[in-house]
Amino acid sequence: MMAAGMTSNRLIDRLPVVRGHYAENADLSKVTWFRVGGPAEVLFRPADSDDLAAFLSAKTNDIPVTVIGVASNLLIRDGGIPGVVIRLGDAFTDIAVSGPGITAGAGVSNLKLANAARDAGIAGLEFLSGIPGSVGGGLRMNAGAFGGEIGQILISLTVVNGRGEKIMLSAEEMGYSYRHSEAAEDFVFTEAFFRGTKGDPVKIAGRMKKIQTEREASQPVKTPTGGSTFVNPPGKKAWQLIDQAGCRGLRRGGAMVSEKHCNFLINCGDATATDLEGLGEEVRRRVKKQTGVKLEWEIRCIGIPAGPSAEPVIKEVRGDE
Repeated sequence: MMAAGMTSNRLIDRLPVVRGHYAENADLSKVTWFRVGGPAEVLFRPADSDDLAAFLSAKTNDIPVTVIGVASNLLIRDGGIPGVVIRLGDAFTDIAVSGPGITAGAGVSNLKLANAARDAGIAGLEFLSGIPGSVGGGLRMNAGAFGGEIGQILISLTVVNGRGEKIMLSAEEMGYSYRHSEAAEDFVFTEAFFRGTKGDPVKIAGRMKKIQTEREASQPVKTPTGGSTFVNPPGKKAWQLIDQAGCRGLRRGGAMVSEKHCNFLINCGDATATDLEGLGEEVRRRVKKQTGVKLEWEIRCIGIPAGPSAEPVIKEVRGDE
């Protein structure tokens, strides 16, 4: 116990009382799909949306807040994330069906939502089964794959802003475009309402099976990765530009450009976030030099570097090397 008059330098001692759970120096590498990254200074798992709103309302403005989902399309740097990292848990995983509509908490995985829609005979959400991650992350970036995207099926959503205010928005107010939204940075998505069309569960399941088969055949789904690394430039495919620049199989430390799909970076087992981000930047440099196209990251790179370190050797890798 601190003596009277002493002031704690620990962030956790400055945070408001919550009904959820705080964890200090929480290891985030265990939750990212890349299996890399430094710790959260404090990880907060709110008990529910009211707890989340109360926290955001009561915390002081000088405390930075970062929201993460299941971290399937996220690269957390090796120095970790200062401030409070919010991760929504079980209280944000409810699903409710109403006719051709379906409401899902932001913590629901895209696959679970697609499965629920299938079971309810709601067509139009099948593409979600091919997108790793959760509803919240998909809402933020207008996630899409296999001919569909979030903005096409979204009707409305609920957010909590940085002042702790709950706001309901329409899909139109999100300002969606390809892999982008105009949502305010301080929005924390909590729930969304989607609408499909009436369909046959057997036929829906067949379409989902086809998506899964195509995904497993073309993407390195059994390797630690972060999904599509770069946004497709207008009228072009990122993977084709990467291949054209000779980057398929390129390595940096424990990170590698996938041989199977070269718009994926993979952790070969001992990669650091520095390896992965550095490799991605090298790919961007080579593509720009070779094709004149500047690739934009689709993966979010957040947090702080671990500090200066020796540059790993970049080398070409082919076959079973």
